[in-house]
Amino acid sequence: MKNRRDFITTSGLAFGGVVTLPLISSAKNRIVGANDHIRFAVAGLNSRGGALIDSILQVDNVSITHLCDVDRRTYAKRQEQITKHGAPKAIEEGDFRRLLDNPDIDAVTIATPDHWHAPMAIMAAKAGKAVYVEKPCCYDPAEGELLVNVQKKYNAIIQMGNQQRSGHATKEAISDIRGGIIGTPYMGKAWYSNSRGSIGRGKSAPVPDWLDWNLFQGPAPREEFRDNIVHYNWHWFWAWGTGEINNNGTHEIDICRYALDVEYPTRVSSTGGRYAYDDDWEFYDTQLANFEFEGGKLITWEGRSCNPHPHHKRGRGVTIHGTKGTVLLDRLDYYAYDMDNKEIKHVKENGSSGTTDVVGGGSLTDMHMDNFANAIREDEALNADIEGGYTSNLLAHLGNIAQESGGLLDIDPTTGHIVSENAKAHRMWTRSYEPGWEPTL
Repeated sequence: MKNRRDFITTSGLAFGGVVTLPLISSAKNRIVGANDHIRFAVAGLNSRGGALIDSILQVDNVSITHLCDVDRRTYAKRQEQITKHGAPKAIEEGDFRRLLDNPDIDAVTIATPDHWHAPMAIMAAKAGKAVYVEKPCCYDPAEGELLVNVQKKYNAIIQMGNQQRSGHATKEAISDIRGGIIGTPYMGKAWYSNSRGSIGRGKSAPVPDWLDWNLFQGPAPREEFRDNIVHYNWHWFWAWGTGEINNNGTHEIDICRYALDVEYPTRVSSTGGRYAYDDDWEFYDTQLANFEFEGGKLITWEGRSCNPHPHHKRGRGVTIHGTKGTVLLDRLDYYAYDMDNKEIKHVKENGSSGTTDVVGGGSLTDMHMDNFANAIREDEALNADIEGGYTSNLLAHLGNIAQESGGLLDIDPTTGHIVSENAKAHRMWTRSYEPGWEPTL
């Protein structure tokens, strides 16, 4: 991060006919001289958006000035949530693009459907806002690369919502692993298990009067409204979602990558399918993805969306295996074991956080938002900068691409790009956009 006084951007938006904005100062510059007060806009108000509101309002000297969602029903609940904190009601705005040239907004949080994450983050960064974008930070690898390039070009503050990176227990575990507590780490095992039910067979239906269906779709090619998409089920459709490996696997894959100190893999394989139900769910409820790295290191992810049987009595978590022992780590605890499986260290996380619910709020998100605010005010290093966030998201995307295109991909370990001669895999690097919504640098 450069000093806040050097952080000036020019906006050149190219989404959905939004006009180019004039030269404007960044969030950092506007906050200087305003007693470091940060004014937030929150985009995406269901489930995770509510957790972000709670975490924003526990930060000192902030306010939520704007709320944004395509579902008009969400506003009343979130306004009540804000006023219970003793804060005034926020301005309601259905179209995110109309927030971009507002000088009274310093930072935006994005907890919308996945296909909106990178487009919103790119628009906001180019408009001089600091950005907190939920995982996945991108719908596909091409969007992720563009987002990283936008961050560099505009010197933007962009934090990804892989909040476990801000946890005290996680930081101590990584420090201990670096210090040799389990010898040389060589394997990370990540898992997620839940008891999601069937989404059934959807049918065409009139668009509800509370929903802006056209804006919900945004960058995605237009489809007719069906009655089993909104809200949460969009995760399981290729048009708007990215599957369980991106929805939840990103978190644990990221921690494994962090612990093993690896970047891009050399080979990715995946197997699985939609086994639990016969319905409209287009991704996989069961997936085993493996990521091999130079230096003899491996990450494996097991996702079971529809069977909640845990590993180590946990619905989600990681184990890091080394030459002298193992670390068990989740959102609540860190354990270290020697080669006799004897516990040699235990650290509890500060506070509690959601694990397999659809909100995931709690102390980790609070600490992550504190770090985001400190990056704006004080140039504190982000715990989850977008370049590292994209690298972890890329692994999840490669897992899906491998699954869809034959099960095995060779990867360039210096770039993360697919080197296999696999036409379908290469096509999946990017998506088709609704005309006029193509993202640009």
